[in-house]
Amino acid sequence: MDDQYLDAFIRESEEAITALNNSLLDLESDPSDTEAMEDIFRRAHTLKGNFGAMGFDDGADLAHAIEDLLDEMRQDQMAVTPEVMDLIFAGVDQIEAIVSGIEDEGEADVDTDPIVAELRTVLDEGVEAVEGDDAAEIDTTGGVTAGGDTADAGSADSASGETGDTVDADALPAIDPESVDGRVVRASVDIGDSEMAGVDSMLALEGIEDSLEILACSPDREAVENGEFDDEFACFVAAEDADTAAAVLDEVGKIESFDVTDVTDDVAAQQSDSADADTGTADADATADHKVDEIKSVRVDVDQLDDLHGLVEQLVTSRIKLRRAIDEDDLTAAGENLNELDKITANLQNTVMDMRLIPLKKVVGKFPRLVRDLSRELDKEIEFTIEGEDIELDRTILTEISDPLMHILRNSVDHGIESPAEREAAGKPRTGQIELRASRERDHVIIEVADDGAGLDVEAIEAKAIEKGVRSADELETMSDSAIYDLVFHPGFSTAEEITDTSGRGVGMDVVHDTVTQLDGSVSVDSTPGEGTTVSLRLPVTMAIVKVLFVQVGDEEYGIPLKNVDEITRSNDVKHVNGREVIKHNDEIYPIIQLGETFDVPGETKNGDGMLVRVRESERQVALHCDSVNSQEEVVVKPLEGILSGTAGLSGTAVLGDGNIVHILDVVTL
Repeated sequence: MDDQYLDAFIRESEEAITALNNSLLDLESDPSDTEAMEDIFRRAHTLKGNFGAMGFDDGADLAHAIEDLLDEMRQDQMAVTPEVMDLIFAGVDQIEAIVSGIEDEGEADVDTDPIVAELRTVLDEGVEAVEGDDAAEIDTTGGVTAGGDTADAGSADSASGETGDTVDADALPAIDPESVDGRVVRASVDIGDSEMAGVDSMLALEGIEDSLEILACSPDREAVENGEFDDEFACFVAAEDADTAAAVLDEVGKIESFDVTDVTDDVAAQQSDSADADTGTADADATADHKVDEIKSVRVDVDQLDDLHGLVEQLVTSRIKLRRAIDEDDLTAAGENLNELDKITANLQNTVMDMRLIPLKKVVGKFPRLVRDLSRELDKEIEFTIEGEDIELDRTILTEISDPLMHILRNSVDHGIESPAEREAAGKPRTGQIELRASRERDHVIIEVADDGAGLDVEAIEAKAIEKGVRSADELETMSDSAIYDLVFHPGFSTAEEITDTSGRGVGMDVVHDTVTQLDGSVSVDSTPGEGTTVSLRLPVTMAIVKVLFVQVGDEEYGIPLKNVDEITRSNDVKHVNGREVIKHNDEIYPIIQLGETFDVPGETKNGDGMLVRVRESERQVALHCDSVNSQEEVVVKPLEGILSGTAGLSGTAVLGDGNIVHILDVVTL
């Protein structure tokens, strides 16, 4: 099959599925919304036709069954009920699993027969087929069971379609015991009878993960979170001993029963027998990766393509003129051509950057469905709205912020919004409000997630900060509420009111902070007890090309993003306060950071002389000491990867015209 047509089919299907989910949500909230019904029916019909045209008959059959059920609803022959909508959503999830499988493997190994049978049963027997005592048990991740038997269904997260994986009692993961902080303990977990085995097992794993490091799972974590196991699954954790692990598992509500065994010696023996043994289980780092797929395509306006073509033509012409001037030793003409090239490349740069911009809705379009499923799982009533979804961001930034935004939303649903009864008791409407809004401020985008829930508990945060050693009681007394709220971004910091199974999913607020700061952005929290919480992300529209101020420190050169710089002065007015070097500006004290000492720079540095680069107060109230200021120019910044990723004080590197590599400073984490 032609890859070009297959890729177009996948991208169109992904967009149709997102739009279908959102129109289904509109219909569920207002069954009389004829516009939503027509849009749903049209998109289901299109999906059926596209699957059939590409030869994916299972997908076509499933889309056809959904279309027939929707037609009954459109003709007022069937009521729009939560139970029927659950079934339709499960069908859409399986369609998404099919598309994911086609993208990954060229085909989808998903058994659609059980859910198609359920849809046909509802068509033949009516709504009562999913509302009575023998109702279908629907897993909102895509699995459907009839009368309590697990169906062989896929999910939106996995296209394998395989279920019934059993736990091999003798199977051990490929773990190096010497790298584990403590003992390796195997926990065989039984979540009991569950209508949503995938969701409940995911919550069980995250409940364990709040206190213990999960090293591996059997079957692998993705299979466990898709409900693809019989009766029980195994997870391998790092713990002080088996009793410690048992105490943690005993507190996890989603676990009905468990059995723990210390397998440290067995794992070590297995490793020594065969360093290359493959036990079929996954490493914790791999299984804990819940990042969304990278945004792989962009839509480009024809006018932009025309502009790009015109600039390339100018570039070719200017190159010919420059070469002729050089051949003729005409330095005046060569200089003029270089100036012309500079203007053309600047326009070319701006055009290409604009072509990389993608509307926010590419990411947030799936969030309404997320909120809907979580609120039903938690028995909460929530109205979720989005504003500014047409605001555009660079493709790379959008991909990176998807998981942080998802985590923030989970926190709002799980802990921000109270239960209907609690809201009524507090004099609030039963239905909670969550709003995601985006706005553009020059070269930055502000994204806010606001809820009208219980708000953050300052006292609980202070108590946890003291317990974790993040701040002392004396320090907390001098801090504003806003500064105290920001403590939730500290690594390892959590309270019961902030991080739980549902909201966590392996991403903490510290990871949210790290991801945003690595994108050259910032994140903050504002909360009012009893009224709600707002988490704000400030992100650059694009981060590939940055204006940088180059400074010399000893034998090395560093780059400081020019937007972080407020003033450059000589270090003549340095004062000492409590043994620390500072400067004063507008009655404010700015501590001095010696770059030479911070990075242990080779060569002689001018500690008593040199220059000071005062950072903008909005970023950080400090001044950076360097030997000299060299120049400023635009550079392409590459983020740090691998073991260097997250290095304090550094945001990336830039390659200069002479081939030298310069480190770009992160003034916030210095």
